Amino acid sequence: MQQQTPPEAFDLAGMVADLNSLLRLKTTVVGIKMFTRVEDMMAIPKIRRPSAVHTTDQIVSMASRLGWTVGITGDDLVGAQCRAVIGLAPQDEKWLAGENYVGVWHGTAEDARKRQEALDVVPFGQYQAMAVSPLTSGRLNPPDICLVYATPGQMIILINGLQYTGYKKFEWGVVGETACADSWGRALKTGEPSLALPCFAERRYGGVPDEEMLMALKPEHLAKAVAGMKQLAKNGLRYPIAPYGIQADVRAGMGVSYGKK
Repeated sequence: MQQQTPPEAFDLAGMVADLNSLLRLKTTVVGIKMFTRVEDMMAIPKIRRPSAVHTTDQIVSMASRLGWTVGITGDDLVGAQCRAVIGLAPQDEKWLAGENYVGVWHGTAEDARKRQEALDVVPFGQYQAMAVSPLTSGRLNPPDICLVYATPGQMIILINGLQYTGYKKFEWGVVGETACADSWGRALKTGEPSLALPCFAERRYGGVPDEEMLMALKPEHLAKAVAGMKQLAKNGLRYPIAPYGIQADVRAGMGVSYGKK
C-alpha cells in the first residue's frame, strides 16, 4: 500500500495559491479543526471568540468571507441542530424527533424525523470545541477538513481533479435543510470528500451566494485534487470552460482534446 503524506507536510498556502490559479475562486478557502479540549482551541494564535449567539454557518463565513480565525464551543451556537452536526450536542431522542421542523420544513412529524435520521453528524462526546480559519493562516496546523466554495463550473473541474488518478464514482445526497450535514458533517464523520448545495440557512445567515456550492475534504484529498487539476490543465481541460458554440462543427474542438488518441 502506498504511504500517504502526513497532512503536516502539506504546503497549505501553496495549495490555496494553486486553487486560486486553477479555479479563480472568489471565496477564501478555509479549514475546520475539532478539539477534545477547549483549552487547545483557545491556544490558537489570534483566535477570536464570539460575543453573541450564532449559527455554525455564520462562524464558518467569518473565516471564508472575512478572513477571521474563530473558535467556538456548543454554548456559542444557537441550538441543538448546529451543535449536533459537529458533535457538540447529543443526537438524542428529542433531537431525532425534530419537533421544531414540523409545519416549517416538513409536513408531518414522520417527515421531520426521517430528515433528522438522514443527517451525517459527528458522534457526540468526542469533542468540546471547534475552530475555523483561512488555510493560508496556517493556524490550525493542519485542519481536519478544508472547505472550498465554488461555482458549479469550478466544482466539476475540482471533482475531475480528484478523479484523475485512483478513480472512484462519487455519490452524494441532499438532505435539504441542514445541508451542512452534507458537507462538513459528512466529511468530519467519514473522512470522504463531501459536496453540498448550501441550504436556506447557509445562504440567509452564512451569506453564501446563490451561485456557490461547497466541497468539504481532507487536506490530502485537496492536494490530490490540485495535482489532478494541474495535469488536466496541461491537457487543455481547464477553468474557465470556454463555450464552443451550439451550432459549430464539433469535430475541430473535439480534435484538440482527442485527436492524438
